[in-house]
Amino acid sequence: MKNLSRLLFAMLLVFGFSNTYAQDENNPWAIGFGVNAVDFYPNGDGAPFGEGFGDEYFNVGDHWNILPSLSTISVARHITGGLSFGVTGSINKIENYGEESVSDLSYYGLDGTFKYGFLNTSVFNPFVGVGGGYTWVDEIGAGTINGSLGFNVWFTDNIGLTLQSSYKHAFEDYLDSHFQHSAGITIKFGGKDTDKDGVYDKNDACPDVFGLAMFNGCPDTDGDGIEDSKDSCPNEAGTAEFNGCPDTDGDGVADPDDACPEVAGLKELNGCPDADGDGVADGDDKCPNEAGPAENNGCPWPDKDGDTVIDKDDKCPDIPGTVANNGCPELSEAVQKSLNEYAKTILFDTGKSSIKAHSEEVLKNIIDILKEYPNAKFTVEGHTDSSGSDSLNMKLSESRALSVKDYLVKNGIDEFRLSSKGYGETKPIDSNKTRAGRANNRRVEINLVK
Repeated sequence: MKNLSRLLFAMLLVFGFSNTYAQDENNPWAIGFGVNAVDFYPNGDGAPFGEGFGDEYFNVGDHWNILPSLSTISVARHITGGLSFGVTGSINKIENYGEESVSDLSYYGLDGTFKYGFLNTSVFNPFVGVGGGYTWVDEIGAGTINGSLGFNVWFTDNIGLTLQSSYKHAFEDYLDSHFQHSAGITIKFGGKDTDKDGVYDKNDACPDVFGLAMFNGCPDTDGDGIEDSKDSCPNEAGTAEFNGCPDTDGDGVADPDDACPEVAGLKELNGCPDADGDGVADGDDKCPNEAGPAENNGCPWPDKDGDTVIDKDDKCPDIPGTVANNGCPELSEAVQKSLNEYAKTILFDTGKSSIKAHSEEVLKNIIDILKEYPNAKFTVEGHTDSSGSDSLNMKLSESRALSVKDYLVKNGIDEFRLSSKGYGETKPIDSNKTRAGRANNRRVEINLVK
């Protein structure tokens, strides 16, 4: 009990050390339990590495003193990288003191060691150590300087087997230098994992939120393999192509950007379909199965007269015409000729511009023709023979042309479509030397304005 009390006292001193040390970056403390063996036969005349030094290093039966119970306890904390500092307390009973046999001498050791470990991320972790301490044999103590070699074999992240061999060189003649070997279990602890996700806070990019090791402790709420911080849809499983968002209808437009997420559509229409291919999404298309322009809500423009000129561009929407004439009928040469055949038969009172009553039937035929071409414009031209003065003939032709124009306007022809002009005797179509020729020259013509 006396020996155990001393060992426990030594451990209390160990636990009182400053917490500025660390065992590793995530588990700041490590405690070890095991057994130790003391060998007072390093030889070499007490000088390390002298002749014969370590010749009987493995002579367990003749030189090793082993206490077959818990005889070593250690506590350590890491400083930086692979460097740590630890304190070890040990007890033993000495029966072999070099080449001599003694009677159960007590052995106590309290040692501080700086260790440098290699391959710290590996299951196998070798280390070297240097330090010093104080050793008592039969209650007589002396200081030592120590050098150590050993390795850890980690069964888990926190539990491992530690094997170590130290050479303890004594400063006093009354204590011989010796080897001390130890084997035991080391347990690392003290790592902080606030969110309990198995990733220590030091390495946890999201220390307050339960996460996954593959994302440095950050969560992937929807389980799509994209961590929430990089996931545009953290609560809906998606694909990397769409930054973690789904594409329910498989049209290549992510659901948040898809105006029609349940129906496959076109990217240029924000994921909505266009059944008739007119560039107007079906939801906005009043004629989804007939192609039409957007300005007509996706419906084809009407063409009431069927002349292939749509009504909005058709200046004669109710009368079939030609594209060249903006949907209005074109006056053919035959119709123009027929129009003037009628016009030639309009008769006036002699020397006057008043139209004779029996010309009304002819004028009615002219009006019917003009109404068939509602977009066409015409000039009413008056002509005379050479009888009389030029000035009187000019005035007479002008007044007769105007008289015909006024008649047409009063009977339903838009005034803006008509103009009138007199040419007098300047444009004869026959000889003025004969009665028949002069009769032909006295005429009215109605010509299309081109």
